[in-house]
Amino acid sequence: MATPHPTASQGALSEDSILACLGRHFPQTGPSLLLGRGDDCAVLKGTRPLAVSSDMFLEDVHFRRSYFTPAETGYKALAVNVSDLAACGARPVGFTLCLGLPGWVDTVWLDAFFSGMAGLAAEHNMVLAGGDLSSCERLHISVTVWGEPADPGTFLVRGGSMPGDVLFVVGRLGLARVGLSMLEALGRAAIEAWPAACAAHLHPEPQVDAGLMLARAGFNARPPALMDVSDGIMRDLPRLLGLTGEMSAGGASGRGTLGAEILLARGQLHPEVVRHAEMQGKNPVHEALLGGEDYALLGSCAPDMLPPLHAAIPGLTSIGVVTAGGGLVCNNEPLDSLAAMRGFDHFDRSRQGA
Repeated sequence: MATPHPTASQGALSEDSILACLGRHFPQTGPSLLLGRGDDCAVLKGTRPLAVSSDMFLEDVHFRRSYFTPAETGYKALAVNVSDLAACGARPVGFTLCLGLPGWVDTVWLDAFFSGMAGLAAEHNMVLAGGDLSSCERLHISVTVWGEPADPGTFLVRGGSMPGDVLFVVGRLGLARVGLSMLEALGRAAIEAWPAACAAHLHPEPQVDAGLMLARAGFNARPPALMDVSDGIMRDLPRLLGLTGEMSAGGASGRGTLGAEILLARGQLHPEVVRHAEMQGKNPVHEALLGGEDYALLGSCAPDMLPPLHAAIPGLTSIGVVTAGGGLVCNNEPLDSLAAMRGFDHFDRSRQGA
């Protein structure tokens, strides 16, 4: 007989009840595990390299309970990490989960939270290997994911762009920013008038298949440079081009300072992005470049690679070219001098409180 879901009267938490609830949603074993959760450590198997990434998902920093359902909270906490794997061209394999739970959490809420997370894990055949639990004043979620390289293929990195390369995105720009703005203003009532934007913020779709195709495309050619868009094009594009001091060993050393000419037409933007910008008297292209939490893929590739990528990857759109000599230009307008065009920064105190 299936284990019944808890009712509100059964909602009191203990570590055992949390682990039992988790066990109903996530299997103990998986093809990537020699030893699953429940021991002091999980033991992974395999001879291939692994891509690993971690993200925190914090109440009133990354989400609000006033307009996130428990299932959406669980889904997005994992999705933002899976997006990092997509940006490396990795196939998701498994994850660990650390939870800091405040006193208001009960098993009804937790069951829905795990359900949203488990749906995405099952979609990508990811196994939950372990983690940790603690009490906490506010809801604190920390996820670590790992993935394997495409077959055939290799992991993709941000570095490697060259002058003349084509810039591309996979996914929508600026839509999640609109969703966040309207959800903050109207709560879940915003979903009726702004369905695509709210869905982009509440339920982002990691571009895993696109990342794997891009990795395979680079197996016998110069690999594309790739990253995901979490803080907006204006902050993330300089990272892709190695202009921020963060570039890895696969970076653009020896190629000189890079820049970009962005060619982004209003017609390439989602209608809800355009409508929201027009309501506020703003340039919709600028708003799209600022949009954070899109979890689209941003990359560059050699020009001759673009046509087959267009044909193979739904939603891939070219947005400009990599240039030499530095500087960011959009539709013939220099962006470097616009102080407001900075994108999202967690530590910008002047913008906190949203």
